[in-house]
Amino acid sequence: MFDLNPWTLLTIVALGVVTVITRGFFLLSDRPWTLPHWAQRGLQYAPIAALSAVVVPEIVISQGELIQTWKDARLYAVAAGLCWFAWRRGVLGTIVAGMVVYLPLKVGLGW
Repeated sequence: MFDLNPWTLLTIVALGVVTVITRGFFLLSDRPWTLPHWAQRGLQYAPIAALSAVVVPEIVISQGELIQTWKDARLYAVAAGLCWFAWRRGVLGTIVAGMVVYLPLKVGLGW
């Protein structure tokens, strides 16, 4: 039923050992461990960088290519969300403002 190759088994065991060692590295140390200042400062920007890396391509790319027209509801929804956030600084209002613009353009006009 299962054709188990010895190299496959060795690879799985080796990856398991590496995972346990790397994840347990900080727990096995006796002294407290702190990040360098430059790393702590860089981690402050990590969430916004990760969010940008996910969201921006969804806005400007359609079917694997950059959008070619201004008749795209996503662009106007982003503009409305940015305006709301600049005005009120609220995340929920930003989402609602973007969707209030996006849905009529997408559903109503078929953009």
